[in-house]
Amino acid sequence: MSEINYDEVNLMLRLYDLRREPRLRQARSWFVENFHPQSPEDMMQKYPQSSEENTYIRMVISYWEMVASIVNRGLINDELFFESNGELWVVWDRMRVVVPTWRAAFKNPHLFGNIEEVCKRLEMWREKRSPGSSAAMRQMLSQLQGGAKVKGL
Repeated sequence: MSEINYDEVNLMLRLYDLRREPRLRQARSWFVENFHPQSPEDMMQKYPQSSEENTYIRMVISYWEMVASIVNRGLINDELFFESNGELWVVWDRMRVVVPTWRAAFKNPHLFGNIEEVCKRLEMWREKRSPGSSAAMRQMLSQLQGGAKVKGL
């Protein structure tokens, strides 16, 4: 285990406090339960720009992009962050299908690159500790999305 300092722990706790803000908590809950775009067109149709759902999407993604930026700059130790922040991986798993279109539309190949980079490291860290766990999580999330009851839950 690597050395963790007080400032990293304090920053983690502050980020956790932000996650508890009622509107962001509501947006996160909606996102995890309902955000399943099959394509960019599907997303635009289901969650138009002026909708409450679109606001939730932007809140969740911008929160996690900010957090990922902090982690990528080394202000929080990867292992410390990975041990208790799997939601970021779920967010990336849901949004990755539409990110290439967003990057092309905004002519910004780095758009949401912080989330993507942290999630690559998170998945490598997780697979090193528990091989096959990422595939198992994707399968479980897919089953939950389809409305199936997951064995053991």
